[in-house]
Formats: sequence, C-alpha cells, structure tokens
Amino acid sequence: MTKWTAADVPDQHGRTVVVTGANSGLGAEVTRALAEAGAHVILACRDPDRARAVAEPIGRDTEVRRLDLADLSSVRAFADGLDGEVDALINNAGVMAVPQGSTADGFERHIGTNHLGPYALTGLLINRVRDRVVTVYSGLHVLGRISDDLNWERRRYQRWLAYAQSKLANVLFAHELQRRLAAAGRRTVSVAAHPGISATEGQRRDTSFQGKILAGGPAQSPAMGALPILYAATAPGIVGGTCIGPDGFLQRHGHPTTVGSSRTSRDGTLATRLWERSELLTGVRYSIEPF
Repeated sequence: MTKWTAADVPDQHGRTVVVTGANSGLGAEVTRALAEAGAHVILACRDPDRARAVAEPIGRDTEVRRLDLADLSSVRAFADGLDGEVDALINNAGVMAVPQGSTADGFERHIGTNHLGPYALTGLLINRVRDRVVTVYSGLHVLGRISDDLNWERRRYQRWLAYAQSKLANVLFAHELQRRLAAAGRRTVSVAAHPGISATEGQRRDTSFQGKILAGGPAQSPAMGALPILYAATAPGIVGGTCIGPDGFLQRHGHPTTVGSSRTSRDGTLATRLWERSELLTGVRYSIEPF
C-alpha cells in the first residue's frame, strides 16, 4: 500500500456519512476531510455547540445532531430523528481511562459509551447504512479481557483495563457484525480502524505515569491519526472484517494499512457471547435485511 493521505480520499459528492464524536480530535479531522471531499457529514455529538464550532468554519454540507452514546434514550432519539439512508456510519466517539462511574443506563462508562452505545446505534440504523460501518478501536485492545463482570461491579476498578476491555469489545463487534452482514447476503461491510498513538483530547487529559507508559512515546497529530479511519470509511474495494491501522513500528504511527488484531479479538465464540450480552443489556436486536 502506498503512503495514503487525506488527499487520496475519493470524491464523496452524493454520499452521507454519520461521524460520532465529531466535535474534537479525530472526529473533527475526519469530518473536515470528508466534507472537503464533498460528503454530507452528520456530526453526531453530545455537545451540539462544540459540534457547530467545528461545522461552521468548514462552510460545506454539514449537519449537527445531538447524540449521547452514554444514554440509550438519546441513541434511540437520534436514530428516530435521522431521515433516509446513509452511506457510512463511523463509530468514533468514546471515552478513555476515565474515573469509575456509570452511564445513564447504569453501565460502566467505558463499556457503556464505547461499546454498548455504538452497538445499539448501529443496530437501530443498520438497514439504512448502504456501504460500510467503521468502528474505531485501539491498539490497547490487546490488554483487554471480556469479563463476566462487564460493568466492574465485583472487582477492583482499573481505568486502563476498563478502557482496554471496551476496545477489545469494539473489534469483536466489528468482526461479528461482518459475519452477520455476510450471512444475511448484505453488501454493507463492517471495518475496524485504529489511530495509533494520536494527540487526542483524552490523551492530553491523562497525565498519570501509567497513561504515559501505555501511550508509548510521542503522539502523532490528530490529522495523521484520522487517516486509518478515513481509509476504512472511503477506500474503494475494502474487504469486510478488515482492520486498518498505522503502518509504523508496532502500529503506533504512520500511514494507513491493513493490520492484524489480537487472537482474542478474532474469537468467534467470544464475539457471539458478547453480542448476546449486548442485545440483552441494550434491548436492541438486529434484523439485518439483504440488499
């Protein structure tokens, strides 16, 4: 693969893309690049004012809608209020290494915001997504374990391991979604992408020693970190079930390329169990229509 950049994003005129968490960092960079290429971008954000601050300077075909992935009622309201079909859904929003707390529905904040919210959103929109679903994960998924105690109610809370669990859930979800799309005879594909080590707002907030060790050195810019997400969302002919990440050392920095993920993230039995648990917790059951 050549050194793909934002300049290589194909013409997006006539395409509609939903980007969650588009008000800052990676999501804002993805939004700008897609809009520059001609897409109608829906910025799905918890704080509409911050999202409008990103959208207005773009001066192109953008739309701001409120979405709080830590509140399933907000997820349902967003899905109900979205008109027509979209070409791509980019599940980018998330929290990283936050103190212990609960979402509006009582879930641990990482698993609730990073996995259960996107699981529900995707399920409610799946028959309106024509081309692809992109789920943003992290290289730290390799530290994750899907515990029976998904919400950290019976074990000592460790914020980085809670984050890693949610990011492993993202990859398991992306792979399982692709299996279900293919089984339904659907042309829509599911792709996972991670930004490597990027200077996002979440990383700037975390000044702990553990955070610095896990970050693994200097971070690349959000513009570079956004490239794997943009590639996953726009590159023609991408294969469902693929993971995209940086091509540099240990996938920490660089330009987008196809990458591997942990053995655990490819465990089909574990993915099915997580899917069934997610269905039970959110009340969202997928009914994928072929087309």
